[in-house]
Amino acid sequence: MDNSELQTQLDDILEIITTSKDKDELFLFLRDLLTEKEIIEFSKRLQIARMLEEKIPYIEIQNKTWMSSTTIARVAKYLNWGNTWYKNAISKLKTITDKHHTAHRL
Repeated sequence: MDNSELQTQLDDILEIITTSKDKDELFLFLRDLLTEKEIIEFSKRLQIARMLEEKIPYIEIQNKTWMSSTTIARVAKYLNWGNTWYKNAISKLKTITDKHHTAHRL
């Protein structure tokens, strides 16, 4: 399946996610939509991407996340040669975290 077909499959979900401003509402939506295992898997993939960006070795990532080397390599592939989603997400999270820390120091 190519990206346009996948995007068509996700259109309704993307619409809900991009228009919702309520984190609690989004959590409940994703909790109903995904299994606990899927939520953990998605979260760990982002965690892996962040660790890879910090140049943490695969074996340390594997030990901390309990994810397979295949999953880590897949994340690394998309992090380095994909659609830049991981890099954009990491950058956004860093900006949010920095703003949060700055606000608490004031």
